Amino acid sequence: MDVYQKNIDLVSTKPHSVNPNLSVDCVVFGFDNENLNVLLIQQKKIGDIPQQIALPGDLVLEDESLDAAAERVLFELTGLKGIFLKQFYTFGDPNRVKNIKDLAWLQSYRKQPQARVVTVGYFALVKMDDFQPEASSFAETVFWQEVQKVPQSLAFDHNEIITTALESLRQDFEAQRIGFELLPEKFTLNQIQVLYEAILDKKLDKRNFRKKILKENLLQPTNEKQKNVLHKPAMLYEFNPA
Repeated sequence: MDVYQKNIDLVSTKPHSVNPNLSVDCVVFGFDNENLNVLLIQQKKIGDIPQQIALPGDLVLEDESLDAAAERVLFELTGLKGIFLKQFYTFGDPNRVKNIKDLAWLQSYRKQPQARVVTVGYFALVKMDDFQPEASSFAETVFWQEVQKVPQSLAFDHNEIITTALESLRQDFEAQRIGFELLPEKFTLNQIQVLYEAILDKKLDKRNFRKKILKENLLQPTNEKQKNVLHKPAMLYEFNPA
């Protein structure tokens, strides 16, 4: 058992008190080399209560930090661990958990279902092939959904949280190149364009994009080409360490 798993087990077995007014929600974006997806859960079936689709999230324990809570909640609901999560926004609308569609579920799972809840949003960007999520706790299933096909009726205000996370991700991607780690160590210009288009959700002119990306000196050629491809092998690039 690794240290991370041991710490999670300790949190799960010790009698911790829960803060009824503070939660964390995790927006895990997954890239499959073509599309940007988001990790969602389906709540477990309870009697006649409609099952809703939601983000992995839950209340914070009184004796844990927000970062630790985000890691714990994500692990407890999806089995994912070792993911870098970045805090991006706090959602504090007094009515964010008072929608009638959410009340029955809250009454089944929360000791204080009427309590106002402020949630802190975290986002991450991962290669989908590197992680195999598994549902647990009050999540019946966990699955990847293309960002553009996310249902517009998620639990609570989770649609708004995903929209805000996307805006934050796009700002970080363009300003700080957060997300480039999703590419292989050596990649083609087409692969990096696909990443740009997936995150920014827009088509880019091939010629202009290549001219711009090469002008920025972010990349350097490796003098290697693709192997075992059916089309003409393309030049491979890598990031310029300078």
